[in-house]
Amino acid sequence: MSSTSSTSGTAVRRRMFHPGSLAMVIGGLCVMIGSVLPWISTPLGHIPGHASYLGWATMAAAPLAFAGAVLPFRRVAIGHCLVVAAPGVLAVVWQIVQMVQVSADTESWGKVWPGMGLVMIAGGTVILLRTAWRLRRASDA
Repeated sequence: MSSTSSTSGTAVRRRMFHPGSLAMVIGGLCVMIGSVLPWISTPLGHIPGHASYLGWATMAAAPLAFAGAVLPFRRVAIGHCLVVAAPGVLAVVWQIVQMVQVSADTESWGKVWPGMGLVMIAGGTVILLRTAWRLRRASDA
């Protein structure tokens, strides 16, 4: 007898994916790709995300979104979303504060802009936080 059979004789099959799996993959990809793209754009050049420890932290945490996407447990997936989103939020807030501080100190407003990598990390973080919220709401119902 198969391990997927129940007492009534019908086969019971667990789903591998949950409703937030696709969003977790997209959010994880955004965070992972954004970690290596430029985070800050200046007239003198670009500063890549992997030049700081926050870039490495976001790059290291991003694969957890893929792991949470293939696990059939919603609570575990919510935890994975939050663990990947935490360094993303920290990185985006920290870099924006640093850009404002540098612009204020050098009186060069409008010369330092967020790069595409920082925008992708912010987008991936929003996707992951929204997915965690949706999974939480679905598990409450």
